[in-house]
Formats: sequence, structure tokens, C-alpha cells
Amino acid sequence: MTNADMLDRLPDDPAWGHRQVAGSGGVTLHHVRLGRGDPVLLLHGWPGFWYDWRRVLMPLSDVADVIAPDLRGFGDSDKPDLPPAEGYTPGVLAADLLALLDGLEVPRVVVAGHDIGATIAQTLALGHPDRVRALALFNPPYPGIGQRRLEPSAQREFWYQHFHNLPWSDRLIAHDRETVRLYLAHFYDHWCGRKQAVRGARVRGDRRCVRAARRHEGQHRLLPGARRGQTGPDSRAFAGVTDPAAHGDRLG
Repeated sequence: MTNADMLDRLPDDPAWGHRQVAGSGGVTLHHVRLGRGDPVLLLHGWPGFWYDWRRVLMPLSDVADVIAPDLRGFGDSDKPDLPPAEGYTPGVLAADLLALLDGLEVPRVVVAGHDIGATIAQTLALGHPDRVRALALFNPPYPGIGQRRLEPSAQREFWYQHFHNLPWSDRLIAHDRETVRLYLAHFYDHWCGRKQAVRGARVRGDRRCVRAARRHEGQHRLLPGARRGQTGPDSRAFAGVTDPAAHGDRLG
């Protein structure tokens, strides 16, 4: 099967290689695993799930053992009914990933994380540097943003975080294919710097994709506890130059 054949396959397709493994505290984590070679761990953002990485999963699987989990509270992983400060901190989610690596018998891994996945990647690397070979951080929360994240101009871009905490948000977006298209088109029009890279099937969307991206009310509120001015192993941070919510001028 070629990379092009996989691009528009839905997330429940068995060709993706769905598996389960134990996380921490009795939680079961869903993940997909493809390829052979040095292990690479891909961590999605909020609100998302493993499918966010579908466009890089197949190319990477040609040269690496690629593992893309659903973080607890997302996708097909368990969603324990716990207070955010107890069950959904960066430390708890990093412990899940450590358990996942142990369960898969992966001693060391290159970690790529996007958004809150980048926060959890840093927490994992700082706590267990012997398990992380290198970090690639995409749109990571970082100390340089300071209080600007709380300014009205920044919060205007983060409206979707508050929206997805509403219990009926996924049903509203996934009412039909047109509502999915309208929702996704906003982000592709407003946030995407290379609009020609967006495939038509992605914009049209599928209701199952939206409903698979479960949310938990505490995920984004707990990020400040993990923002520290160091990253541990060899690290690279990336942010889109046209990203309206990024402030790359103060990275570091």
C-alpha cells in the first residue's frame, strides 16, 4: 500500500495498525504503530487524536518504527472521570507515555509533539532524559510568550478551546458534512500558510473524525505547570510563520 493510498483513509480503517497498551493508573491507551527502524513517538495536540499525524505516518514508516497514541481523554484511549488536577496533568500524561514505552519494550525514542503534545514531550524528556533521544516540538507552549497568551488578541484565536469544552460541541460541528466543512475551512483559511497543501477530502471532513476527537475539560488549563525554560535532550522547536497565535520572536 502506498503513502497516497493512506492519506484519505478514515481513522477506523484497520490498515492503520490499531493497538492497545496499558498506560499509568490502570488506563488503557489506544495507538497505531507502523514501520520498522528507530522508534519515533508522535504526540497530537488539543483537541485532536492520533489521526492528526496521518500525513507523516506513512512517509516516516518507511524509515522508522512510528508510534502515534491517543493521549488519555482523547480518541479511543480511556477517559477516566477524574478532576483535571488529579488525572490530566502533564506529569500524569507523561507517566502514561512512559508506561506505553515500557509496554512496547521501547527503551529510547525520538519524540515529536504538537501543541499540548509538545508540552507533554518536554515533561517526559525532563523527567526521563534516558528514554528520549531527541525532541521535535511544533507550536509548543514556551516561556517567551509570557502574559501575551492572556491578552484579548491571543484569546480571540483560542476561542475553539472554550468551545470544545461545551458538552454538545462535537454534535454541533458534526451535525452533517457541511457543518464539518465550515468548521475545518475556518482553520485552513485562517491558520494555514500553505493552503495548496490542504487536500479536498480533508476540508470536506467526516463526522466520525470529529466525534473521535474527544475532549477533556482540564487539558489546556494545566499547561502552565509544565512551562519551564529547558527541554533536556537535543531539541528543535518549530512554529508557523503565519500562525496568528504564535510568538516566535521570544522563543528560548
